[in-house]
Amino acid sequence: MVTAAAPATLTPHDWQWQGHHIRYTVAGTGEPLLLIHGFGASIGHWRHNIPVLAAAGYQVYALDLLGFGGSAKPALDYNLELWESQIADFWQAHIGRPMVMVGNSIGGLLTLMMMAHRPEMTQGGILINCAGGLNHRPEELNPLLRLVMGTFTQLVSSPLIGPLVFNQIRQRGRIKNTLYQVYGDRTAVTDELVELLYQPSCDPGAQQVFASVLTAPPGPTPGELLGAIVQPLLILWGEADPWTPIAGSKIYQNLPQGEFHIIPKAGHCPHDETPDQVNALILQWLAAHG
Repeated sequence: MVTAAAPATLTPHDWQWQGHHIRYTVAGTGEPLLLIHGFGASIGHWRHNIPVLAAAGYQVYALDLLGFGGSAKPALDYNLELWESQIADFWQAHIGRPMVMVGNSIGGLLTLMMMAHRPEMTQGGILINCAGGLNHRPEELNPLLRLVMGTFTQLVSSPLIGPLVFNQIRQRGRIKNTLYQVYGDRTAVTDELVELLYQPSCDPGAQQVFASVLTAPPGPTPGELLGAIVQPLLILWGEADPWTPIAGSKIYQNLPQGEFHIIPKAGHCPHDETPDQVNALILQWLAAHG
């Protein structure tokens, strides 16, 4: 039984997918938008965006990926292809017309995958600090960091030690310290935000999901996907992001179908850290491509 609840500003709905409970929300009427969160987040991470986009005349959907937020956390091998299938089936069940996808971090990479692999479902995409993979590729890490990450992954995946390690990682104080590292503005790290990340980590199966994601393949690279994408793209990048540094945005900056904006001083999640600026850029771009 999941315990995560959507923030008061969002109305949670339930959907059954392949026998698993999925949490989603929808607001507004008009052209469809689908918002996809990043690793460890949920529909609540869009609480400052959904009401504004819906009020501007869009039908805004947001989905908790299987394993996160208020969705079920079954013991599976988690990977990007699993979530891509979930998103495609959700589109078939609830949207059924070309949409614009909005994704942060891993959600951005899933947006690119949907645009490249299922173009009939997507008429555009908005990437917010798009991840380069579900995990780092071995060649991206120096030997010492590769050893450290390998040891950490073994500990988290251990049936005996894993739950103890995960219980330490998910403590509210550690979540807050991690957010301080990836948010440029510490005042945006509120108790509400910490709870949004903490509560789903208490659900049965959360530790196994975490361990599975750490050992999953990284998936396709953005560069591989961009070659197959013709739909328009809006790329937003928090310049102070330590997880997907601004240097990683270079492949997006001169795309013929892309519009690129740097969000000054913001970190990995500018849609939550500087929502007014991000919402304005999204609405401006949507109006120009409507």
